[in-house]
Amino acid sequence: MGTRTRGFANNITSPSGVFDATDLNGVVPATNLANSSLTNVTEVSPSLGFSITSVASDPPAPSEGQMWYNTTSNTLKGYQNVSTNAWASGGNLSTARTGLGASGASNSSAIAFGGSLPPGSATGASESYNGTSWTNTPSLNTARTTLGSASAGTQTLALAFGGGPITAATESWNGSSWTSVNSMNTARFQITGFGVQTSALGFGGYTTTTVANTESWNGTSWTGVSSLNSPNRQCGAAGISNTSGINFGNGGGTGPISQTESWNGTSWTIVNSLNTGRGSLSGAGIQTLALAFGGAIPPYTGATELWNGTSWTSNPTGLATARETIGGTGTQTSALAAGGSTATRLANTEEWTGTVLSTRTITAS
Repeated sequence: MGTRTRGFANNITSPSGVFDATDLNGVVPATNLANSSLTNVTEVSPSLGFSITSVASDPPAPSEGQMWYNTTSNTLKGYQNVSTNAWASGGNLSTARTGLGASGASNSSAIAFGGSLPPGSATGASESYNGTSWTNTPSLNTARTTLGSASAGTQTLALAFGGGPITAATESWNGSSWTSVNSMNTARFQITGFGVQTSALGFGGYTTTTVANTESWNGTSWTGVSSLNSPNRQCGAAGISNTSGINFGNGGGTGPISQTESWNGTSWTIVNSLNTGRGSLSGAGIQTLALAFGGAIPPYTGATELWNGTSWTSNPTGLATARETIGGTGTQTSALAAGGSTATRLANTEEWTGTVLSTRTITAS
């Protein structure tokens, strides 16, 4: 930073006890100056150069609000929040259906499986999505609808469990085929789940009544753990393991239809409710950054809400097609809504793009 020349007063005046006008000069060493001590600077010497950094390539991990000049592309750039938060149409499913499961890391890489076909028969149909279109893949071994899925899994590593007709069957997907693995302890349909192929949680559902049972999957077997605070079925969920996630909404249990519960690996805790109470909805994301969409109040709704770990915020626009029992997966910034139903089974797919941070080129307008 260099040195700085300052004037020093040399006399103390009476009776105020303050220094008089400057009449001594001296130099303050640069080592005695700290950036945080400089305030009210009105001019920067040209010798210090520009205040915006010049770099040959964009910083690998910039901070929000950071700006720089790229000398290779000769462009001024900044890292900013790009608020999209909108749904857009994607490719239709090959098989229109409702009550399907889904797994995937984004709106361009997912797999959807199972569901109900007209006039209500269960299917094992499985399809893979590449961001543009769906491709048929080998079917589930057990055809079923309103099943649970490890929705935070991937297109090549998925898990399907429970479903109707009432079953405890669990199947694992390796990118090429479905393999039957150890069954759940409690057979049920209209079950909800979250997690990945090796670490998942299944909860709620319907046997002869709505249940609160929760089971944890460790990649090999299911273990009963603490129950939901309220029996619940066909709710939405978000989470990436059997130790961290949330559920929201209620499709026919005893609790409020706007209720949200958070899972810490040991027990469920009731937290702030949805703004739009509903059942048969879907979700995506993680325990602290989740997305809730669709469902039935009734009537059907496309309402979309974002969770920040504490509370829900309603997005101004929702799904283009209001519907329930959707196959939902992805993250809060990149999610997928496939199929579902209104009065009929649907093939519609919608892709969600949320608020993201990205490098932007600054141009004159």
